[in-house]
Order: sequence, then C-alpha cells, then structure tokens
Amino acid sequence: MTALAPADVASAVAASEPVLVVRDLAKSFGGVRAVDGVSFSVLPGTMLALIGPNGAGKTTCFNMLNGQLRPDGGEVLLAGRAITGLKPRHVWRMGVGRTFQITATFTSMTVRENVQMALISHAGGIWSPFGRARDRHRDEADGLLAQVGMLEQAERACGVLAYGDLKRVELAVALANRPRLLLMDEPTAGMAPRERIELMALTAGIATATGIAVLFTEHDMDVVFTHSDSVIVLDRGRLIAHGTAQEVRQDPNVRAVYLGSGATSGGH
Repeated sequence: MTALAPADVASAVAASEPVLVVRDLAKSFGGVRAVDGVSFSVLPGTMLALIGPNGAGKTTCFNMLNGQLRPDGGEVLLAGRAITGLKPRHVWRMGVGRTFQITATFTSMTVRENVQMALISHAGGIWSPFGRARDRHRDEADGLLAQVGMLEQAERACGVLAYGDLKRVELAVALANRPRLLLMDEPTAGMAPRERIELMALTAGIATATGIAVLFTEHDMDVVFTHSDSVIVLDRGRLIAHGTAQEVRQDPNVRAVYLGSGATSGGH
C-alpha cells in the first residue's frame, strides 16, 4: 500500500471523486422497508459515520455494500465502477475491506500468520500451514502489523491476545487487500473506553495517510463525534440527516429520534 503525505491526501480529497457512491439504495423484507432510497458518498481519506436507533437499517445497508445482501433497487459505485449485487469475494477483490462487530481471527495461528493468510488469499494463492507458506508475504505482513502497532506481537497466537489487540489484528487483515474503502461494523464494541479512542485514532490516521475512505457504524457517540469527518443518520430505513458531527448533533430530528433532547453522547 502506497502512503500519501497528509498534505497530498488533503489536496487529493479536495479535487477527487468519491470512493463510494450510493444512490437510492433499497431493501425490503416482506412488507418492511429496511432501507428506503438511501443515497450518500464517501471521499478518499475521510471517515463517515453511519448511525441510527436499533432497526434503522444500518446493518442491512452495510450488508448490501459488501455483497452479503442483494439490493431491491439502487446502485453502489466503487471508484466509479458498479459493484451492486456482486458477491462478497468479488467486492473484496475490487478493493473493499471490512471489520466486524465480533472479531474473526484464527486463534491457533500467530498474529503474523493471520495477516499472511489474508495476503496470500488476495494474491490468489492457497494457504497452507506447512512448507514455505508461512514465509510468503512475510515482509508485507510485518509492514501491516507495524502500521497497526502489533509488530512486536507478531509471533503470538491470536488466542492469547487481549481483545483490543485482536481488533488491531483484524484491522491489519482488513488492510491486506489494499482497500480503497474500509467498512467497519461497530469497531469499538466490547472495548474499554481508552481502547476505543486508540483504535479509532489509529484508523483515522491510516485513512489520512493512505487516502482510504472509511465508513463505520458505531453506538458510542463520543467516538462518532470525535473521529468522523461527517455523519449520516438512518431512521426506519430512511436517511434523515447528513452533515458534520456538529450539524448532526444539533439537528432536531436526530435529537428527537436518536440522541434525545439533551443528549450529546451515548448509545441506544
């Protein structure tokens, strides 16, 4: 992954097209419109938070973006190319990384081997714990681990890591396919307050340094308002607000359906 200087990224963001464009995305389950004509975009090097109350359609929206669900209508463009309805492996190969609310690492493998496996898969190879497979992409794996602050723990099994460290490994794995877009589904769930701050500050730094666009869902409003460049809010499948953190915090509709009349932070 080729990193850009922060000044270069800022200049590129000002002049560039969005990495992700979502137009009139829709999905129904029976008679329920889980996502109802949602449109938004994400610029390179920026972090967009997707928030809303339970049942707002956040997870359904995410699952359509990375191919787990096929939309009923609308389109999804990645760097100008349609990815609407493609299968997850095809979306991943086109440059979309994803982390999940519950970490998904191979506990018996080392930290380095987990990242190597993702790199081998991206290169079209087959992972094997035997032979020379463990030496393949070693330097690249170590580079990603250094990027997320986990290089010193490269030889440790993932099964013995603290939860916050597992989240960092998962981030390194998500970066293995050199994504243009990173989807993060409640990345700080289950983490201590300090770990939340550190992980999202790390992610924001990577986005700024590399130009990756980040779309994340999050319950912790302190995380949202501190680390997002902009925020979109869903309620019952519809987009009800889109703006800066300060604009969304003060939006009367958002305060009524999600934040509460006097709230500035907190989850559901």
